[in-house]
Amino acid sequence: MRRFARTLTTAAVMAAVIAGTAGWASGDAQEAVTGAPVGTGAWRDAGLPDPERMGPAGTARFFAGLAPVRQRELARTHPTVVGNLDGAPLALRYEGNERATHGRIAGARVLAHDPRGRGQAALVYGDLARAERVAVIVPGSDTDLDHLTPLTDMARELHRATGGRTAVVAWAGYTTPVGVGLDAATGRLAEAGADRLTRFVDGLAAVRPAGAAEPTVFCHSYGSVVCGLAARDLKAKDLVVLGSPGMRAANVAELGTSARVWAAKDPTDWIDRIPNVELAGLGHGADPTDPAFGARRIPAEDAAGHGGYFAPGTSSLRAFASITEGDIR
Repeated sequence: MRRFARTLTTAAVMAAVIAGTAGWASGDAQEAVTGAPVGTGAWRDAGLPDPERMGPAGTARFFAGLAPVRQRELARTHPTVVGNLDGAPLALRYEGNERATHGRIAGARVLAHDPRGRGQAALVYGDLARAERVAVIVPGSDTDLDHLTPLTDMARELHRATGGRTAVVAWAGYTTPVGVGLDAATGRLAEAGADRLTRFVDGLAAVRPAGAAEPTVFCHSYGSVVCGLAARDLKAKDLVVLGSPGMRAANVAELGTSARVWAAKDPTDWIDRIPNVELAGLGHGADPTDPAFGARRIPAEDAAGHGGYFAPGTSSLRAFASITEGDIR
């Protein structure tokens, strides 16, 4: 009876959340954008290999077998494909996306750009080809081509905090929930995002120098659900979750990752009011900052609210920089 009562209580809490008592009902259902890049039909018609079948390692081998003149020709004639092929040479991706965006995205190099739906992008701060360390930031809800500023601010601050030594990628590469509705309460969009994140990081590995350090992946809010689902296959040296509603795992062991797992949550973050439960597909499970979860705790007492973890001067940003640069063992 006690177990049944707990189940009913959990169901009641989740029903109240979804009904809107915690604001979750404000979101609109989204259709995940997946699949091959825009322009793939023309690419295939030209007799070029299917991007969906090559994978990042195969893409790297394909371009390695081409003369530089042919590589640049493909970037000119198929910019939306080359610009979004994980595993293609970085310089070619930058060139393709510069052509596709007509230079409209300033202040960063564009490593990916997908105009479908609400739009997706991956923006690079620093020299991704030469930096000894790389960080990737995975955002939460409400991130798209028209709403990149919170994410790019995080990336810029982390880049500055490492003295410019770390290349930081602001990865808005999946369809995020809008608001805090049913999409934010379920893992549907996160599952699609996890596949895209894994492929993206595999693409970085395919073009980085042999022996280069695996990236540190920062996962904010709903982005930590994406990272939790990707963790088993994600080639990362550290997973850092902040303001997390849960990672769809009961503990670090269930993530199945060899990466070190870190967690931060400041005392003013509204995410702390979201029940850490998972029932009938709703909710994302255990709080990663709970000691029982097994993640390494990052101090965040001086961060403010849900989006303040990368604010200059905060203990959380200092810890993020140290983790990224390998200064914390």
